This record gives sequence, C-alpha cells and structure tokens, in this order.
Amino acid sequence: MYCPYCRYSDSRVIDSRTAEDGAAIRRRRSCQECGRRFTTQETVILMVAKRSGATEPFNRDKIVRGVRRACQGRPVTEDQLAILAQRVEEVIRSRGLGEVPSQEVGLAILGPLRQLDEVAYLRFASVYRGFESLADFEAEISSLRAAREAAREEAARESGSKRRGGDDDATAQEHDSDWLAADEMLVRGGASNGNGT
Repeated sequence: MYCPYCRYSDSRVIDSRTAEDGAAIRRRRSCQECGRRFTTQETVILMVAKRSGATEPFNRDKIVRGVRRACQGRPVTEDQLAILAQRVEEVIRSRGLGEVPSQEVGLAILGPLRQLDEVAYLRFASVYRGFESLADFEAEISSLRAAREAAREEAARESGSKRRGGDDDATAQEHDSDWLAADEMLVRGGASNGNGT
C-alpha cells in the first residue's frame, strides 16, 4: 500500500477495526519513510454480472442514480435513497455469493422501493420488467392495491386483538377492585363485631 503523502511502498499497520457491520476492515497505517499516518479500508468485492457477460464491482451509487430517476418529482430524500441502496446491498451480500446477476440486483431494489414510494416503484418496475401496455400497469396497480388492503386488514386485526387485550385488563382490574371492596367490607364488619356491636 503506497503512502498517500510520499508514495513510499512500505507501511506498518498500527490498528485494525471492523466497519460497516463487519463487511469491511479499517486499518490505521504508519508510513515507514515519512512517519505520517493514514487509513485504508478493505472490503470483499461483490461482482455484478451484466447481461452482456461483462462483470463489474457492485456500486451503491449506481443504484442511487437509477432509483433517483424513478423518484423525480416524488417526496423522496437523498438519505432515503442512500438507505435503500444500503438495504439492497445487505440483501445481496446475505446470499453469500461473490458474483450476482444484474437481474438479482434489480429484484432486490423492487421490494424496498415499493415500500418507499409506490409511484416511483411503478416507474422503475415498468422499465425493469419491460411493461409494454396499459394492461401491464393495471395488473401491477391491482397488485399494489391488494397488498395495501392485506396490510390494512392485518393492522386492523392486530389493533383489535390489542384492544381486546386492553378490555380484558380493564375487566380484570374491575374484578380486583370488587374483591378489594368486599375485603374492606368484611374487615370493617369484623372490626365492628369485635367492638361488641
């Protein structure tokens, strides 16, 4: 590793730490010639196989650029795009492969983009999946509506069960207070009997 200051070829590692949730290692180095320190980062290179047969290193910036076009005019921030690209990389790396087809990258984008913005998702999917007619868009929109309805029903079921659980708690508390009131009456009654009444 060449020193970025004097271009000397020999350096000594003085500290190593994992970075990016274990996907990279950062090393602090000291140049043996000029003594200055610098940091390097090592990552496992994930290769993407294109349809042409060529391969290139996976690049988050390329994902952000592609998705940004689909998000033009939509309320999507740069931070959200960066998080989406990170999620896509995590999904792909979790498969444990050194090389993935570009189609897999596109499929990994669709899920997070659908959650982020449905209009941007439709734009991206129309290009990625090669929509050729209005029927393709209508089918995808129907799929989005069905997924949204299923999510609503699931949320309603969960909130209903929580509400019922809350009612059960309230009923239990009422029973507890009834028992306490009955206990108090017994204690008072016992106390008054003990006083000779």
